[in-house]
Amino acid sequence: MRILLLSQFYPPVIGGEERHVRNLGAALAQRGHHVGVGTLAHRGSPETEMDGEVRVHRLRGTLQRLGGLHADAERPHAPPFPDPELTLALKRLIAAEQPDVVHAHNWIYASLLPLKALGGPPLVITMHDYGLSCAKKNFMYMGQRLCNGAVPAKCLACAGRHYGAVKAAATTLGNWASGFAARRMVDRFIPVSHAVARHTGLVGGSAPYEVIPNFVPDDVGVLGAEEPCLRDLPEGEFILFVGDMMGLKGIHVLAEAYGQLKRAPPLVLIGRRAPDTPAVFAPNVRVMGTWPHSAIMHAWRRSLFGVLPSVGPEACATVVMEAMASGKTVVASDIGGMPDLIDPDETGLLVAPGDAAALAAALQRLIDDRALLGRLAAAAAARVGRLKAAAVVTRIEQVYREVARPAANGVRVLEAAGDTPCP
Repeated sequence: MRILLLSQFYPPVIGGEERHVRNLGAALAQRGHHVGVGTLAHRGSPETEMDGEVRVHRLRGTLQRLGGLHADAERPHAPPFPDPELTLALKRLIAAEQPDVVHAHNWIYASLLPLKALGGPPLVITMHDYGLSCAKKNFMYMGQRLCNGAVPAKCLACAGRHYGAVKAAATTLGNWASGFAARRMVDRFIPVSHAVARHTGLVGGSAPYEVIPNFVPDDVGVLGAEEPCLRDLPEGEFILFVGDMMGLKGIHVLAEAYGQLKRAPPLVLIGRRAPDTPAVFAPNVRVMGTWPHSAIMHAWRRSLFGVLPSVGPEACATVVMEAMASGKTVVASDIGGMPDLIDPDETGLLVAPGDAAALAAALQRLIDDRALLGRLAAAAAARVGRLKAAAVVTRIEQVYREVARPAANGVRVLEAAGDTPCP
């Protein structure tokens, strides 16, 4: 098949979503598909280049040129409404690539909708977050608690606190309009967890969807050369946290819980600092900053176990999969997509989000009970296969075949896939 992947960012701009799209493109090309990627232009990167067997096209949009609109000039996000210049660029790209299926990731889909309305190719959208229903994408009301649903006045106030009044109005109203249109035009949504399906209103709606998680490459456990930064790791056992050191990731909860532990090994934090990162940590906490992905995989292999105490509903945490692929169990919050990845008391431990005492108890349990730790780690390593490319990309290929297949008598092949469980 000829497949066109659309992603607002792509390496060298790197993050969980970007790594997923790159891995997906490589896996599809390895299976014999013709794969192209359309992504936003990035300063210093060529307009067109080959990334292995995948041809990458970098496109420009009008809003991308207005740097003052973006909090990070290096990551000018695609708007949740059609960008005329980007729509024209996508039209040219589709004419050149002639895809059987277009697979979009996140808000870049909005600029494709006008083309889809005119009879464009089948469109699949993977939802890596809550952007179909939430202008901030994180489904946290005022950044403090899980939202209980979209209401116009509430959404505008919440987004206004995050973006400012003018930008919030454009983002929120544009997102509602694009979301309304997408639910009627998209051939298949792929929410990456059951939480995303619920909180974006796909569950119980008429739009066709199937829950398919993100994945890690089949060879994710094969370690590369050691980076110099690995010398900063403790020589013995340590607990590992990987992610942005921010409130939504539960960094304050983790700091409080760690302070309650007895005979605790060092806690290693790898990730970007944020405005709300604690200024001071306990003496036995090692703050490493941002590391190359290859070094993080080495750190997982050396760690005792992982911890991800998010208070926000993480859609589908790749770091949990990477820990499992490294033969490690994880203590995580029972929120968002975590229950899709972790089988409680079988492959890991889940605790109530924001509960430092419960988190401390779970951490202490693994520190003290090495038989339990070994059992959970072994089960995690055994079950991570369902989250590797061999399993997940096969499911995505099946979606492509279904949406590309001519529907009998003009009826959709799949009306509503429903709340399909992860394998």
